[in-house]
Amino acid sequence: MRRTALASLLAAASLAAAPAAGAATAPTSAAATAPTRTATIAGGAKLGYRSIGSGRPIVLATGLGGAIDGWDPTFLDALAARGHRVVVFDNEGVGRSTARPGTLTIRRMGDDLAGLIDALHLGRPDVAGWSMGGMIAQSFAVRHPGRVRRLVLLATASGDGAYTAGGAQASGDLNSSTSDPAAGLALLFPAAQTAARDRYVRDLFLRKDPNPQATPEVFARQLAASGRWLAAQDPDGKRITRLRLPVLVGGGALDPLLPVANQRHLAKAIPHAELVTYADASHGFFLQHAKEFVPRLAQFLDAAPRRTA
Repeated sequence: MRRTALASLLAAASLAAAPAAGAATAPTSAAATAPTRTATIAGGAKLGYRSIGSGRPIVLATGLGGAIDGWDPTFLDALAARGHRVVVFDNEGVGRSTARPGTLTIRRMGDDLAGLIDALHLGRPDVAGWSMGGMIAQSFAVRHPGRVRRLVLLATASGDGAYTAGGAQASGDLNSSTSDPAAGLALLFPAAQTAARDRYVRDLFLRKDPNPQATPEVFARQLAASGRWLAAQDPDGKRITRLRLPVLVGGGALDPLLPVANQRHLAKAIPHAELVTYADASHGFFLQHAKEFVPRLAQFLDAAPRRTA
């Protein structure tokens, strides 16, 4: 994310966040200061990751064009404060994660997720995926069902051919997002939600010199992989009906990129999946509604195991 493109938003957010004279200094964010490490997975590839907190682990897979710095540190801190070890990582070719030859696929990125879980000895963690990360999480879960305890799908879509497309404006904003961060922000927050948008921008800069975006080259490869998934050209996408684990699906009713119809379909297609939506939110619904969503997410993660007949 180019600092110059965000200058006006950051300035406004910083002014809004400025503490009054004599106010106590805000506590340091663990997510904003966590070091970036690398894990070596099968085949010798490396994945950049960060880990905060302790307790039962949850691994978060990020979306199209995103990088590890795109996660709001305060969201990660809030989740860790609920008693979880929170692990975030960069997909192939982003940050300190190795780029490899050949066609990039959702399946390959799902196998990378499995490799990271093995490399970090996480056992059977919970897994959450946002947008393209939700596609990665689905592919991972259907191919490695014994290596995930609970699954969380955030503002994402299935790969079974039931995809509901967003509008032309959303596609234009998506394609412009690598050069114009404001276009990407327009996908995350509805136009009326300027306070939530500015808070998110401000929170990103809790980390020194954040770089929340992949390069245009990696973005193009990820876009092609996501397109094949949405067109039902990846066999894993049709296997979600076989999932037999607790699944929480979330979305924003105003999402222009992956409309909420996609999340409603996922919740119907996956046996016993739970659905939560927010009427005034968009693709970044869980950022806008973090105060409500983090407790809802924690409730799901901490629920007693579901009895099966």
